[in-house]
Amino acid sequence: MSDSDPSRNGDDPPTPDADDRWSQYRQQLIRLGQTSVGERILIAVSALLLSIVVGTVIVTVAGLLATCRSPVLTFGSTTLCYDPFYVFNRLFLGALGDPFAGGWSPLNAQFAATLRETTILVFTGLSVALAFRAGIFNIGTQGQLIIGALAAALTVLWAGSLVSGTIALVLFIPLGLLAGAIGGGLYGAIPGALKAYADANEVITTIMLNFVAVRVTLYLVRNHFADPTSQATQTRTLPVEGQFPSILFDPRTDFSLLALLIALAFVGGVYYLLEHTAFGYDLRTAGIQPAAAEYGGVDSARTILTSLTLSGALGGIGGAVFVMMTLGKFQTGIPSYGFDGITVSILAGNNPIGAVFAALLFGVLKSGSNVVAFATDVPPQLVGVLRGLIILFVAMPEFFRIIGRRLATREPDSPATATAGGGADD
Repeated sequence: MSDSDPSRNGDDPPTPDADDRWSQYRQQLIRLGQTSVGERILIAVSALLLSIVVGTVIVTVAGLLATCRSPVLTFGSTTLCYDPFYVFNRLFLGALGDPFAGGWSPLNAQFAATLRETTILVFTGLSVALAFRAGIFNIGTQGQLIIGALAAALTVLWAGSLVSGTIALVLFIPLGLLAGAIGGGLYGAIPGALKAYADANEVITTIMLNFVAVRVTLYLVRNHFADPTSQATQTRTLPVEGQFPSILFDPRTDFSLLALLIALAFVGGVYYLLEHTAFGYDLRTAGIQPAAAEYGGVDSARTILTSLTLSGALGGIGGAVFVMMTLGKFQTGIPSYGFDGITVSILAGNNPIGAVFAALLFGVLKSGSNVVAFATDVPPQLVGVLRGLIILFVAMPEFFRIIGRRLATREPDSPATATAGGGADD
């Protein structure tokens, strides 16, 4: 009997087993995790273009299947109800206020709406990114934002009953931001303490606390702080001194350039904290190699508690900005900026500077979706599919890159291990 398998051609290479295939996939992920900034930008742009191509096909097919009174194209007995090129034109250029149209101004209302969304998403993206860099999955930024928003509103209303005039102009906005940071930070500290000292899973606790925040604020506003002149569940309107001034933009746009500048200042501050301070080094090391960080003297419990507290504070500031810039009061039913911040953080690769561009892309998509709904007959459900498709295509390479960076830290000769101070998610 021959020792070889008669069913196998001797010229064919042996089929790799499951372990070999996993090893190959692992190495590919590690190589993806070590891509340069330029390569990542090229991948993101390519993914965006591919998502537009796929989205064009989806819109075309939907347009062929739909029934409409005014088709954009008719050939024979077949009609096309939606123009995919016009849809994407409205989604992107419409969100900027038609920059290629005559008489365009960067101060237009639609661009202001895009920047308004971007400003708040910068804070929530930073909140999630800071926790992720520490290896903590903070899914509770939405709850921290809600608590921070209510804390800011109540604090400014209280201060408005005591102070007015010039002092109020200087005092109220910093006071509201501080109150938002304290409210969100304390709320973030709850799952931080549970994780650090009771080993509770932070994903579960932060998700649960989102619902708690919604119900607690609903009770407080409805029963103790409601505006007696309104049927909505909301507080009284904040004094003018406690609302961000519009600066250059029309006040009706509910956007403040000052708020955006503050958001950018926090981006610089978080980047410096992570990359150029001893605490940032400890936080990043704990996120990459917890065991090595413990061996090096890092207090993991304190790091976990501090990172979730700071993460919650950033989310709370985002809530304060939403109240003092967009609404002018606290009102229940705050949009899901906290959950959107998770996507922003992944798009940015958990990098604070990248969060600005990711938040801008997300702001364009949110603002442009409203333009598409207004300017076309495309159903909002289809617009949501297009927006989700773009986010998915752009985010997935970064998601796998983060996995690759983390896998690289477990390789004994990996450059990422030797330079752990660089962070797993740069």
